[in-house]
Amino acid sequence: MGKINDKLIEFIDKTPNAYCCVNNLKGILIENGFIELYENEIWKELKEDGKYFVTRNDSSLIAFKMCSNVINPGFNITATHTDSPSFSIKTNPEMYENGYLKLNTSSYGGMINYSWLDRPLSLAGRVIVLDKGVYKKQIINIDKDLLVIPSQAIHINREVNSKCELNYQTDMLPIMSLSDVKLKNLIEKVLEKSGVFFDKVCDYDLYLYNRDKVKPLGLEEEFIMGPRLDDLASLVPSFYSFINSNNQDTYNVFCAFNNEEIGSLTPHGADSSFLIDILTKIASSTKIDLLTTLNNSIVVSADNAHAIHPNAASKSDPSNKVYLNKGVVIKHHTNYTTDSLTSSIFKDVCERVSVPYQDFECRSDMRCGATLGGVSQRHVSVDSVDIGIPQLAMHSANEMIGSKDTLHMYKALLEFYQTSFMKDKNGVKIKIK
Repeated sequence: MGKINDKLIEFIDKTPNAYCCVNNLKGILIENGFIELYENEIWKELKEDGKYFVTRNDSSLIAFKMCSNVINPGFNITATHTDSPSFSIKTNPEMYENGYLKLNTSSYGGMINYSWLDRPLSLAGRVIVLDKGVYKKQIINIDKDLLVIPSQAIHINREVNSKCELNYQTDMLPIMSLSDVKLKNLIEKVLEKSGVFFDKVCDYDLYLYNRDKVKPLGLEEEFIMGPRLDDLASLVPSFYSFINSNNQDTYNVFCAFNNEEIGSLTPHGADSSFLIDILTKIASSTKIDLLTTLNNSIVVSADNAHAIHPNAASKSDPSNKVYLNKGVVIKHHTNYTTDSLTSSIFKDVCERVSVPYQDFECRSDMRCGATLGGVSQRHVSVDSVDIGIPQLAMHSANEMIGSKDTLHMYKALLEFYQTSFMKDKNGVKIKIK
């Protein structure tokens, strides 16, 4: 348990947003012998034991392992997301008012606004620079306590404890300085200190991020608290189970999509052709029949789930309560892709490695969210199950999970990756490595 949690904490602390997430995933994949491929090239001879990955827009990534089964293989796929709710930096963001340099921002995803107040913040993302006539992309993280969104003192806002409504345009702008400096000049200085030189900054995709560190919490350290646990707490065990898997009967695939928090409808989101494009290129390179292979495939959509709240237990379904450290959550609702078959299959996977699991259902009188599985099904129609790690304070600047559940998910997904699923007229057969 300690090892996977150490990896989770280390990864989140150096992963402020989707661009940095994919950059960090690339580094780990290369260290583990994976080869980067590019969509604008023809993939000629993918090796039977080959390990490869592809990125799109620097913020989404698909990695896959080849197999030696050329007769009737399938794809074992996990889908996670790289983004978290935050604030994007607008064009021409500098606002110098009343002696403060503020940045004009826009909300990204649905966040708990008040949780962002009075925290050390910084900037990270992607910058486009012009260097000797070539437009280049730089992934940056300004590793410094740089900004803050100050709250109003109770003395000037007497309703602060009774009314928590905050206006994005007037109440949520961060301050960066008491001097009037230009943001582009600041970025240029930061990059130059990193040894990157160029003609000029052209544009950027920058976001605020919470600088608080991920840490164990509780009497027996039974909790983990920190930013961006949704969805990095599911992404990290999914990723390392994929790295450590070995299955010569199935193509193992790991997906990390951007923009889940804003609906996934981008060229690199789950609601795009990214996944089916990559699976099609694999099939074309290896001469397997894509439609037959998809028929033997399963997608596990791994995004976090709501645990029962200690002070709001009535918000949970009366007969399907979810608890921290009690195992992987299997999510059921018309908004999710789980059905009785895929639920049965995944529960069997968990039972084989003694991983506890829980069923989640939304209260009938509450709106239920949706995640990666459903939107990806519009383009890749295969059997799918939605799962997650139980969590408190979802979409807060700091969130919380149970310290045992990352290991639960890792073990379950490692077993999933090492199982092959084949359909016939009688149902689904499994082959365990």
